[in-house]
Amino acid sequence: MLLALCPVLLAAVLATVQPSGASDTRAATNAPRRGGIEVAQVNGLIDPTNASLIKDTIRGANEREAEVLVIQLASGGAVGVDVDELVRAVRESRVPIAVWVGPSGGKAKGAAAVLAQAAPVVSVANGSAIGPAYPDSLDHPSARSRRQLGRRLETLAAANDRRPAGAAATLSRTLSAGRALEVGAINQVEATLGGLIVSLDGLELTTAAGTVELSTARVVGEGEARRRTPNQTVRFRKLGLMEQLEHTLTSPSIAYFLLLAGLCLVVFEFFTAAIGLAGATGAVAIVGSFVGFSHLPVEWWAVALLMVAMLGFAVDAQAGGTGAWTIIAAVCLVVGSIFLYGGSSRLDVRWWAILLVIVGTIVFMVSAVPAAIRSRFSTPTVGREGMIGEMGTAEVDVNPDGVVRIRDALWRARTNRATPITAGEPARVVEVDGLILEVEPEEGGARDYRERRGRPDPGS
Repeated sequence: MLLALCPVLLAAVLATVQPSGASDTRAATNAPRRGGIEVAQVNGLIDPTNASLIKDTIRGANEREAEVLVIQLASGGAVGVDVDELVRAVRESRVPIAVWVGPSGGKAKGAAAVLAQAAPVVSVANGSAIGPAYPDSLDHPSARSRRQLGRRLETLAAANDRRPAGAAATLSRTLSAGRALEVGAINQVEATLGGLIVSLDGLELTTAAGTVELSTARVVGEGEARRRTPNQTVRFRKLGLMEQLEHTLTSPSIAYFLLLAGLCLVVFEFFTAAIGLAGATGAVAIVGSFVGFSHLPVEWWAVALLMVAMLGFAVDAQAGGTGAWTIIAAVCLVVGSIFLYGGSSRLDVRWWAILLVIVGTIVFMVSAVPAAIRSRFSTPTVGREGMIGEMGTAEVDVNPDGVVRIRDALWRARTNRATPITAGEPARVVEVDGLILEVEPEEGGARDYRERRGRPDPGS
């Protein structure tokens, strides 16, 4: 009889244990993970540096089993990144993700608007806006049609229990926080990041790991002083120093300005016949501009035009006046500046910024560079013709061009290739050609130097 009762007793034990185990599993799922609250601060274009910040923060939040990840977003779109990869990272996160478009004045356009719809919770600050989402990729605006992107927005919104039609409304329009909430494109309007974090308390959100109930707030104070504050550590993630530098260089306006400023400084340093601070600064600026160009849809023929413009200005500066090359250079400068970037028109440099840079470049190359040349390579104390026969010293090697010092003034100089003058050696002036002195060594000068020019030898 005891053996007959064994199956009954075993069934009773299993019936008792199984419900208890299920209850413990639900409690573990709904209990706060106490892994902290992560906040990723994403500002400006979503370029490779900001994309890495988003993906790394999502990965870290999942490894630490954070309670929730908030992406603070204010971006005009994406360049040089795979938007679908970012959306996939948000959708596959086991940690709930909320997107907050803010602070006030922030906008989520292009890929930023798409990324927001991928998150379970979307909030927009008062004074901020979301949309237009098209194009999602600024460097390849035709990669996805409006219809395709509209369907993508609707699918993402439906998966997160928002109105598909509301999300589609952000495709080609900019919606204020209030309007976006009204059409169902977002979940809520929160003025501050702290307000968003405490508002998430008690929400049940669906993630790649299933449904999770959030615990993000606790009540402190008493009476009228009662308020809710985050109940866990809030950790902020943002770009490091070098990443921030690379992100800044990706700005279309910054890269454009650095290129022209660097070229101007290099040309200026060329006419000083030495390598100094201006040349080094110009070289660094040019390198910085090309770092930015590596992530931007640059029209390289326009870059070539800008370089031709600098060459044209330099030719007339060398001649000591303005002429046809100055006109050619100005035209190249204008055309190259206007058509520097391809892709979406959102990447175009503002017209007033282009105007300021063009005017500044022309003034610098037409006025400042020639003035610097005259100041460095001339002297008011003697007449140029009266300098023939004067002795001076080579400041740098004159082979065949260089710089000599005559009566404490620096002059550009040249000599016969057969009679180079080493820096520090004496040099005699044998002819003056504009602002350039023709010189020879104190001894051993080539007498056929002037004879080939058809000039008489002063010593004959």
